[in-house]
Amino acid sequence: MSISTRTGTSMDTGESMSALRTIARGIELSPELKDGFRGTMVFAVLSTLGRIVVPVSVQQTLDRGINAPGGPNFGYMGLVAAVAGISVLVTALASYQMTYRLFSSAERGLATLRTKAFRHVHDLPLLTQNTERRGALVSRVTSDVDQVSQFLIFGGIISIVSIGQILVATVLMAVYSWQLTIVVWVCFLPLFASLRYFQRRLSAAYGVVRQQVGVMLSAVSEPVVGAATVRSYGIERRTQDRIDTAIDRYQAASTRAQGLTAFSFSLGGVSAGLANAGVLIFGVLLGVDGDITAGRVLAFAFLVTLFVGPVQIGTQVLTDAQNAIAGWRRVIGILDTPADVVDPGANGVRLPDQPVTIEFAGVGFAYPDGPPVLHDVDLVVAPNTRVAVVGETGSGKTTLAKLLTRLMDPTSGSVSLDGVDLREVPFDSLRDRVVLVPQEGFLFDSTLRANALYGRLDATDEQILVAVDQLGLGDWLETLPRGLDTRVGQRGESLSAGERQLVALLRAHLADPDLLVLDEATSAVDPALEMRIARALERLTKGRTSVTIAHRMSTAENADDVVVVDKGRIVQRGPHAALVAEGGVYGRMHASWVAQQGAA
Repeated sequence: MSISTRTGTSMDTGESMSALRTIARGIELSPELKDGFRGTMVFAVLSTLGRIVVPVSVQQTLDRGINAPGGPNFGYMGLVAAVAGISVLVTALASYQMTYRLFSSAERGLATLRTKAFRHVHDLPLLTQNTERRGALVSRVTSDVDQVSQFLIFGGIISIVSIGQILVATVLMAVYSWQLTIVVWVCFLPLFASLRYFQRRLSAAYGVVRQQVGVMLSAVSEPVVGAATVRSYGIERRTQDRIDTAIDRYQAASTRAQGLTAFSFSLGGVSAGLANAGVLIFGVLLGVDGDITAGRVLAFAFLVTLFVGPVQIGTQVLTDAQNAIAGWRRVIGILDTPADVVDPGANGVRLPDQPVTIEFAGVGFAYPDGPPVLHDVDLVVAPNTRVAVVGETGSGKTTLAKLLTRLMDPTSGSVSLDGVDLREVPFDSLRDRVVLVPQEGFLFDSTLRANALYGRLDATDEQILVAVDQLGLGDWLETLPRGLDTRVGQRGESLSAGERQLVALLRAHLADPDLLVLDEATSAVDPALEMRIARALERLTKGRTSVTIAHRMSTAENADDVVVVDKGRIVQRGPHAALVAEGGVYGRMHASWVAQQGAA
């Protein structure tokens, strides 16, 4: 099964889930949403019941107070007013408690959901991360969760109170006049009957809206990160057109969804108008026949307001619910995407703290829907050996590095360290003993110190400076304006490419791994900085096993052992001098490199 197929299936599974299944799955992923739910419902019931105090008080005051036999009964009216005042106060307190509890549980639950989603993004297959737009991934963890948050905190409160209010209002209306109650419900039946239809249409519409949010974020964020490239190639107009297109598509999707919302809201308004008119007409007729008192008619009018308000608001709640459920589905889609590299956790085998022996045994690898990249690779590297892996572009050498650091697992065969299959090694043990230094040393927007500490979080300034001296970078550090406090900028853009590589090497040295895997940087640097990098690499790899994906033949010359990869197979291996004498693939590559150096 292809990654694209697997990824699409996982994402589509979340997005085709029914509303009830989505909510159930969301609560399963965020169990905090259920915290104190019974108590919250008690306060919701009190808050809902409190809303009928005013209509009942009006009816009692009019029928048994003002129109009491023998004249107005002021004592009774005072009692009703006192009871109403206390009831309103209790209702307000109950409403506050309900709101606070819903808010607290919703925020705790969604914080858990956001954390799980963020962590799982890092566990996703590399190909999924590469094929899914970065903006879409970010939107699933941020704005999609925000939509769920807004609905649970506000729409959830309104939904609970509104449903209870409709039920309570209906019961009390039936007590006052079953005839008028039928009139009200008949007026709203078309709206209630169409809710399922609108729910499906809104769900589909807001699913597209949430998708377009991710597309829009990608379109906006990429040119911001790559601003220098946009300017240097003069593609501002083309970039702006792409952003405008994404914004226009989002606007169109949002407009379609809002159009459905407006129509359903207007239908609610029509139903409310018919209900009020029907109550007025039939109430007068019943009053003329003596079937209902003036107080009951007035109280019924208040109750109709209590009934109509939630129904009209319900259309907006339905809209928010579909928007939130669409976002919830997208987050669940990420969490339900299986990680192709699984952490064995506590059941795994921890690596010993020592220079490691590497073994590839019958390793094969193929990207989904693609031809094999590696074929039956067998390789053993002794401890404390510095190995350079060379080969033409696309030969499979970088894939070897990814398998060795378990960014991917082999399709066949096994990769072992000290006789332990990497699939049996817990991630924390593997990351503690094996460190990868990629071509582009990614730096975070902070100080040089903070970026170095990613290698060892508890390192002191003194330990960082010792590491700097051990790598021979003291003179370079002194050239920086604020030393360790120098800010490197977003993605390290305040430093040159070579300086970013130096920080990456410093970070790796602080981590003190037993196995170092380096994907050699290919960017051109000035000779002085290149010498610093070479000196730092020499000191960093001394006394530990290292594998370097070499893009320059000078790196292979300084290695203890050279492994030559061609078309996914190891075709040569040995010291540099022996391989040059042997000729073959390595001899041709070296001759080409020598010719280029001479031409330069």
